[in-house]
Amino acid sequence: MAKALVGFVGGPTVDQLHETARLRRRVADLEAEVLRLNVENDGLLRTLAERVDEVTAGDLLEPLSH
Repeated sequence: MAKALVGFVGGPTVDQLHETARLRRRVADLEAEVLRLNVENDGLLRTLAERVDEVTAGDLLEPLSH
């Protein structure tokens, strides 16, 4: 049955093997990007937690300068 799903008895074609390899690389790249973003997000959250105690009510009322 599994061989029928591939399309023929001979197994996957060279093109299918290349596409599988390409997709695996893409998944690995995306996983690395998610990891990088998680690390960056953790750093931002730490910075926010450190600075939140420094914020006063007056700071919240000041307009942002652009």
